[in-house]
Amino acid sequence: MRLERLSSDQFKIFLTFDDLVDRGLTKEDLWRDLPKMQALFHDMMYEASDELGFELEGVLLVQVHVMQAQGMLIIVTQSQIEDEEDEEDFIEMKVTLDESKELIFLFQSFEDLIQLAIHLDQVGITGGTVYSFEGNYYMELTDEEVLDVNREHIIAILSEFASPSILTSHRLIEYGNTIMSQDAVKQLTKYFAK
Repeated sequence: MRLERLSSDQFKIFLTFDDLVDRGLTKEDLWRDLPKMQALFHDMMYEASDELGFELEGVLLVQVHVMQAQGMLIIVTQSQIEDEEDEEDFIEMKVTLDESKELIFLFQSFEDLIQLAIHLDQVGITGGTVYSFEGNYYMELTDEEVLDVNREHIIAILSEFASPSILTSHRLIEYGNTIMSQDAVKQLTKYFAK
């Protein structure tokens, strides 16, 4: 489980499916076993609170983005709404759950993209689409582009150089810039890898 504070009232948690298994849960439990999921969220909130020094109180807005074969990205925002009764130690979680079928990763630098491309080329992947949006780079790989390789292995390689993205390709196409619309790995290795 990875934790990152985003602001004074918001943090994110990235939980891989291996982390879920370690906690005795499966991907299917996300949709079917509400008591188990509630217990998981409570545990995660308190772990995050301890590790990040985040004071949990009032209403927590929890957005859960389930990413295909990658895990869950959870964004937690503490609502500024004051409880009329002003109860202490009162926490209410409002959870929204979203499942993405896309394999999109966010890169902090173009150099990370180049390094990733070198590794993906070595395992036979040449495709991909690269976008830029709000100062970051994104790579999308379709199911067809990773069909003949071990998907978990590819996700492990991607995770070394990037973070899972909660943005969809539709948003990136509409608001970002498409840098390489196809064969991104092939182009990156051809023009930038030495």
